[in-house]
Amino acid sequence: MQQFNRAAAALGRRAHGAAHRRGGFWRAYSARPAAVRDDAERPKVTIRTIQKLYAEGRPLAMMTAYDYPTAVACERAGVDMVLVGDSLAMVALGHEDTSQITMDEMVHHSRAVARGTRSAFLVTDLPFGAYHTDEASAVNNAIRMVKEGRAEAVKLEAGRRAAAKFDAIVNGAGIPVVGHIGLTPQTAVALGGFRVQGKSIGGAQSLVDDALALQDAGCFVVLLEAVPSLVAEAITRLLSVPTIGIGAGPATSGQVLVLSDMVGLFDRFTPKFCRGFADLGPRMASAVAEYKQAVRAREFPVEGTHTYAMSAATEDKWRAHVQKHYGLELGSAPAAAAQTLLIRPVQAEAAAAPESS
Repeated sequence: MQQFNRAAAALGRRAHGAAHRRGGFWRAYSARPAAVRDDAERPKVTIRTIQKLYAEGRPLAMMTAYDYPTAVACERAGVDMVLVGDSLAMVALGHEDTSQITMDEMVHHSRAVARGTRSAFLVTDLPFGAYHTDEASAVNNAIRMVKEGRAEAVKLEAGRRAAAKFDAIVNGAGIPVVGHIGLTPQTAVALGGFRVQGKSIGGAQSLVDDALALQDAGCFVVLLEAVPSLVAEAITRLLSVPTIGIGAGPATSGQVLVLSDMVGLFDRFTPKFCRGFADLGPRMASAVAEYKQAVRAREFPVEGTHTYAMSAATEDKWRAHVQKHYGLELGSAPAAAAQTLLIRPVQAEAAAAPESS
């Protein structure tokens, strides 16, 4: 375990790429890059940081992110850990469950999140099928997620039966691993759907056995989903590594929520354990409707506010050029009149370039 902690702590220092300057310039096109915290503002969170917070009894804050904007939001908020969860299959890609997302898609989204994550520790799910066949495929996919997806750790939904795969990834490849037990959405059908796990004595003991096995296999964090609070408390007190809860009560070492659930952007259902901290879905729809109405009423864009201009001299030359070659008088009426304009050259010079300014 100590050997793993040393290796994992070193891996946790892996940078997400060279810093780049983001201020002092203007982009004259559709999007500007959002500002991300400078490294000097907050030290990089590593496994050592996580262990220190755990030892001090300070709850860990983890949040899911699926793309650059959500990663930047998490980074600005100062969360300790960012999880690229395969829940994005449902809340970002519209699938019915999480089992349908591919390894290529998870790598793609992990890379996007990594670009916006500078200080938080980045964990990415290995999707269904990426580690279910043999140890070699589990290790190879974990390595790929670190190399291509720029993850600092991977998360696997499995218990003690997969302990050998956890061990191979951690101690064989040197990649930190988060174990995920309780409700495991990738195999929810086998569990009878999205149901609370560990409600019986036997079920609770099985979760304890899973958690201890994952700790012994080298997991530096164990995530508990949809389990009774007393079961999560027992596991948390029995382990010597942090637990992260989602629907596991307040006694865990930290918490994680799905961002889309937390801010009201996923409208199919909201889990009982999710607290809504915002309701952005209706606000987003309202903003789009307001935009549509502004377009219909020709209230957007506003000339001079949302537009670009030539120099006055060039504008005069351009008006003259268009009038001469196409018979159009610019600036005299809205461009989209009710009638359809058939534009034909007034003379052969129509194909000629405008006079240079």
